[in-house]
Amino acid sequence: MRVIFMGTPEFSVPVLDALVTAGHEIVAVYSQPPRPAGRGKRDRPGPVHARAEALGLEVRTPVSLKTEAAQAEMAALDADIAVVVAYGLILPQAILDTPERGCLNIHASLLPRWRGAAPIHRAIMAGDTRTGVCIMQMEAGLDTGPVLLHDTLAIGREETTAQLHDRLSAMGASLIVDALARLDTLTAVPQPADGVVYAKKIDKAEARIDWTQPAEVVDRQIRGLSPFPGAWFMHEGTRIKALGARLGIGAGKPGTVLDDAVTVACGSGAVQLTRLQRAGKSAQDAEVFQTGSPIAAGAALNKG
Repeated sequence: MRVIFMGTPEFSVPVLDALVTAGHEIVAVYSQPPRPAGRGKRDRPGPVHARAEALGLEVRTPVSLKTEAAQAEMAALDADIAVVVAYGLILPQAILDTPERGCLNIHASLLPRWRGAAPIHRAIMAGDTRTGVCIMQMEAGLDTGPVLLHDTLAIGREETTAQLHDRLSAMGASLIVDALARLDTLTAVPQPADGVVYAKKIDKAEARIDWTQPAEVVDRQIRGLSPFPGAWFMHEGTRIKALGARLGIGAGKPGTVLDDAVTVACGSGAVQLTRLQRAGKSAQDAEVFQTGSPIAAGAALNKG
């Protein structure tokens, strides 16, 4: 098929690769404009942009798709279908209507649960045990379209957003190739009205750890915000990110380190921190972290 691909972050790259491998003709790749990055704050293309250029594909980076000129440029591509995954721009109805067979979105949740910007983070932070990917026929509403195909997977008890992100990306790549191959036989099923939950964008203000919360909540916060923005606490005047955790054994005053394995007491129960990162340093597994400047048993985190 003649496909317009629309995506921006790393999550979308395996999908682009899968469509190319499956033999579809990518007539253009739409991606967010390059953003300032690195120490020099020079404009840097996003992961999809960079990958598309490496594949020799045409890349377009409009700031908006609401103008008549942008819509005419897309219409001139004469595409059969558009595949959209984590693109980052709202598609007006004129764009949705442009490809002959509409626009398909790859969404990393089991709709209607976790519509919106941060479905992977929110699923882990809410304690969901399962999630998945939906291939959705796009319409003007936010992730409201009917679902053509879906698949599910279990969320691991110690899984982080980074790990789940990669598994869902691979699942989405496989599922969209299957959906395009079976497009003539698939039925679009409307989403149920019950069970709608919105995955609001992650706010950095959510990242500071409150040790008075139950261990289950702290554990899910740490894993759900790893690697970005990274849940954090203060120790001896230094900000430290907790990037991995599991439920631990023990109890004590919230924020107290219970042992040399960095098990920390919470409002109820405890969490063991498995991966840590000091400000300005690389992330390390807890065993390595503790061989440098260790956090000693008895330390009170977020104090002083």
